[in-house]
Amino acid sequence: MKLNFSVAPDSPPERFGGWHMLNTLLQSRSGLHLHLLTPPTPAEQHELIRAGGVDLVYANPFDASELIRQLGFSAFARPVNKADEMVIACSAKSTATRVEDLRAGCRIAVTDNRDVRLIGLRLLEAADLTDADIQWVPTDTFQGCARLAIKGEVDAAFFMADTFHALSRITRSQLTVLVESALADITHVLLAHAKVADQVPTLLAALAGIGSIPADQEVLDALGISGGFAPMQQEESEFMLDLMETLLD
Repeated sequence: MKLNFSVAPDSPPERFGGWHMLNTLLQSRSGLHLHLLTPPTPAEQHELIRAGGVDLVYANPFDASELIRQLGFSAFARPVNKADEMVIACSAKSTATRVEDLRAGCRIAVTDNRDVRLIGLRLLEAADLTDADIQWVPTDTFQGCARLAIKGEVDAAFFMADTFHALSRITRSQLTVLVESALADITHVLLAHAKVADQVPTLLAALAGIGSIPADQEVLDALGISGGFAPMQQEESEFMLDLMETLLD
């Protein structure tokens, strides 16, 4: 039986090699046939999932809410000590030095990552800004957000913190961080569809064991998940989903 395994498109491109390494290692240790999918955009991932072509998903917390509560998925693991945080940054040439320096009517570059936008809007409350006060400039990638900010074509840009810190040193030197979130309880999660629930114990045993030998660390470092993965209980996933709903209110 082949299991289609989709990785969230917000994973930095430089991490895709790590996901292929993990996929190979999981197949070897679990005996399961996993087919890795790396859709380039959230829209393409959603289309694959709704068409029933995905069995396992590494999802951001916002998408996880819909997948769990509407589409028959359940969380079974999460990365260790790797919370989902986000960064609001602007051009280093800007006079802004903190998020409170942004004003109504400001232009902000964003990708189609709803969790990043949601957390960013919460951080913008410090500047008394709401969704209606902002001119959103959509981009396909966080690298695109960086380019717009550096050129001064937007007043600020939203990034996943991991992706921001993975940008090249030259790129980061041309940006100023206005604020970085510190929520701690929100993470990406690994989900399995109900139709493959009987395969989850085998997969989880293999996944949780990665890191048990020194050679595994190369794979985890390539993923940017140096602490490995830990099982996630239903109570933990419900707590995180409730937190996401609180952010939406």
